Amino acid sequence: MSEWGRVAEDGTVYVKTEDGERAVGSWHAGAPEEGLAHFVRRYEQMATEVQLLEQRLRAGVGDPRQVATSAARLKAQVPAAAAVGDLASLERRVDALVEKTAEAAEAAKAVKAEERVKIAEVKSALAEEAEKLSGSSDWKGAGERLRTLGDDWKKAGQLDKKADDELWQRVAAARKRFTERRTTHFAALEQQREVSKQRKEELVKQAQQLSANVSDKTDFRATADRYKQLMQDWKTAGRAPREVEDSLWQQFKAAQDVFFGFRNQQFAEQDEEFKGNQTLKEEILAEAEALDPAQGLDKAKARLRQLQERWEAVGKVPRDAMRSLEDRMGAVEEKIRDAGAVPARPIESSFTVKLRERIAELEQKLARAQAAGRPTADLEQQLATQREWLVSSGASAGAAPSAGQGGARKPKTTGGWVRSDA
Repeated sequence: MSEWGRVAEDGTVYVKTEDGERAVGSWHAGAPEEGLAHFVRRYEQMATEVQLLEQRLRAGVGDPRQVATSAARLKAQVPAAAAVGDLASLERRVDALVEKTAEAAEAAKAVKAEERVKIAEVKSALAEEAEKLSGSSDWKGAGERLRTLGDDWKKAGQLDKKADDELWQRVAAARKRFTERRTTHFAALEQQREVSKQRKEELVKQAQQLSANVSDKTDFRATADRYKQLMQDWKTAGRAPREVEDSLWQQFKAAQDVFFGFRNQQFAEQDEEFKGNQTLKEEILAEAEALDPAQGLDKAKARLRQLQERWEAVGKVPRDAMRSLEDRMGAVEEKIRDAGAVPARPIESSFTVKLRERIAELEQKLARAQAAGRPTADLEQQLATQREWLVSSGASAGAAPSAGQGGARKPKTTGGWVRSDA
């Protein structure tokens, strides 16, 4: 006997229900207690399954639809189950489980719908990003992002196949457009680099030819100007292929170094030779600076002219002393000039005369370059520098007075140098 069932003398096994007893089977294999225990175990198995489903539902583990399927199966089995136990209570638990799983399934359905909306938003944003990147010229950065974008796509989750495929096709099309643009760009770049290589090879030849012909009779200023122009051409030629760019530059630079090294050596030797001239000019300056217009203006002017002639006859001085010496002589000339009432014929230093000559020469070169359509930035810079020097010397920027004007000194080729490349 059991609270929920019994085994009759003929071996029939009954379960107690709210409507009375119901036969659930028969037992002839042993003692009645063993038979009853067998059918109780069947009940306990169903009760355990119900308990597990209840726990899964409470924990929110798994798909509620699977729990609902199992609960519906149990609902059909429990009323006629061949088992001994509190079937009515178990059936009520199953009914409650069916109801709760239906609610959970609806809630899960809503959550899934919300997740799909979010996934769609993420994937739409990724598709828009890919389409934007397809027009980018940041070949490295955009290319890397388009590659890793696929990883973000996988992490975003799955939509239904149609929606997912439509969005992915936008990404794939964007990747294809970017790849085609990048291929075209680098093909054109490679072609341009080949042109740049040929141009730079020609510039190297020209630079090497200039350095090969360098001698102590070289026009250093003109050659330096030419090297500056070659450097400007080099900068505008663009980059050659990577495997030859550095080699071409080293050849070009080596040719320049030969010229400028030789020029600097020549200047150093000339400066050494001109130290004697510096001493002579310093002696002349001592006499000139001692002149006192108050002791007789005409006499001071006459003596200054004599000293100026001696000054010009001495010749060149070292470059680092040239400016200071000319400035000192200019100060003497200005002192004598200012001593007169209204100096109609100003005296200009040889340094100022040379500046005016250089400015005139540069203006002619600039006009020719503009007419020929050649680059003029370097000439304009040199011209601006020479004009600044002229203004800082105290002279006006106008035309120089002619050699025949009163006290103006006639420019001589033996005067100090004015070199933009010094």
